[in-house]
Amino acid sequence: MAGGIFSPLGSCSELEKANCHPLVCLLCHEPYQHPCLLDCYHNFCASCLRGRASDGRLRCPLCGHPSVVRGGTGLPPVDRLLQFLVDGSADSEEDVQCANCDRCCTKAELDTMYFCNTCGQPLCAPCREETHRARMFTRHEIVSLSKRTKDIHKKCPLHEEPYIMFSTEKKSMLCINCFRDMQGESRAHCIDIETAYMQGCQRLDQAVMAVKELQSSTREAIVLLKAMIEEVRNSASEEEAAINSLFSRMQEQLSERKKMLLKAVQSQHEEKEKAFKEQLAHLASLLPTLQVHLVTCSAFLSSANKAEFLDLGYQLMERLQRIVKLPHRLRPAQTSKINSEYRAEFARCLEPLLMLSPRRSVVGSAGGIGPGITGTNMLPGGQCSKTLMVPSCPPTSDKMSTGPMVKKPTMHRYISTKVLLAEGRETPFAEHCRKYENTYRMLQTEIQGLKDQVQELHRDLTKHHSLIKSEIMSEILQKSLQMDVQIAAHYSAVEMMRSVFEEVWEETYQRVANEQEIYEAQLHDLLQLRQENSCLSTITKQIAPYVRSIAKVKERLEPR
Repeated sequence: MAGGIFSPLGSCSELEKANCHPLVCLLCHEPYQHPCLLDCYHNFCASCLRGRASDGRLRCPLCGHPSVVRGGTGLPPVDRLLQFLVDGSADSEEDVQCANCDRCCTKAELDTMYFCNTCGQPLCAPCREETHRARMFTRHEIVSLSKRTKDIHKKCPLHEEPYIMFSTEKKSMLCINCFRDMQGESRAHCIDIETAYMQGCQRLDQAVMAVKELQSSTREAIVLLKAMIEEVRNSASEEEAAINSLFSRMQEQLSERKKMLLKAVQSQHEEKEKAFKEQLAHLASLLPTLQVHLVTCSAFLSSANKAEFLDLGYQLMERLQRIVKLPHRLRPAQTSKINSEYRAEFARCLEPLLMLSPRRSVVGSAGGIGPGITGTNMLPGGQCSKTLMVPSCPPTSDKMSTGPMVKKPTMHRYISTKVLLAEGRETPFAEHCRKYENTYRMLQTEIQGLKDQVQELHRDLTKHHSLIKSEIMSEILQKSLQMDVQIAAHYSAVEMMRSVFEEVWEETYQRVANEQEIYEAQLHDLLQLRQENSCLSTITKQIAPYVRSIAKVKERLEPR
């Protein structure tokens, strides 16, 4: 399983302590037996990797990187370099006996042992001084035991001749016969063993330095990432605490405002219900009176003769007229809708906690109402209707914060300007928009050029870890200061046009406000008519039984 070998380590020191021996397998924790090299440059024993391949791919047990394996064994190639080190380590652990005096050396004395590459025999220090100092041994190659040359590395396996040359083209050692068999062009790339060894050591030193730099960068990256992980953890804790604190305060504020709103709703409910009940009681007491007088009228018309009608009829008509002229409250004095403006109230109580920016009018001071805007134009919470309101924008600088600004996206402004200019109206504002667009495009092009240069510098810093073009930094800063001056000048020029346009805007806002007021009044009148019609239907349904009862009485009295 990828990543299942090591547990997370706390620091680089723990990481270094946890590093295993370079000649010990990370799976079986034993010295390598036929070490195999994966594409991710991790080594494992052949027996540890056997059976892990699937569909020609073998996933690294340490990092999970897939490696392509070829052949029927299902194993990656053997790492010859690591095998050489393993074999050398095994040889160094064997008991060494001097070929001259048969003296066995302990492991602590191995550093004092020598080896004669000419004789192919180990020598102790005393025998080297006593026997191999003779004139007959002057040409013998004597080295320390750790640097002895094995037979397999001394002679060419093809011609059984000692190596004398090295091909920098094929990266292989050559004997005299191999050198003779080579073509003339390839011989130019051959150098002697000693020179090749010196050049190889230099190149290896360069490669080692590059790896050490990578190792240092890796350790720094590990420290940085661990610090960032800790910072992320602390930031998450702080954010969670802030969220919980804000949520608790919001709950408290909402709970208090909820209680206030419920009390207001209950108060409105009681007030409206009391008023409706009083009006209902008055109408309920009026209805029997009306019914009695209607029945009395009907009966009087049916039973009275002409003399009786002329004697009492005018008295009855006068009484009916006085009853009709009495101040009867037939229409509801108020609507049945209970409105607590709870959305606006909740938003208003959360506004200090969420630090919401207040909306303000284009004309007039912050929080004020433009000319011609009445209470009917106000939205819940005291805000003006969207036709005459724009969201506030924080000032970008001290010089450019003298008045409220419209916070609209650039693309939205660009499209709106194009529509305005396409209408073809020759107005002062249209001419101003044409000039503004030309200047804005020029400033935007300059800013984009500075952005590209800064991005290029940032790419050099992140990819190459160095500032390749350091002289450009001062040029960018200078251009940025110049652009700031140009933008401030253009802003001042645009700001000076405000007084010219405000006169036109005031007339427009007055007209729009009047139209909005008329529009709201029209809606209100229609709603009032609808309420009157609803009340009329309700009253008609209530007096329908009485009308039917009077009709039945009239039918019974009609024959008389």
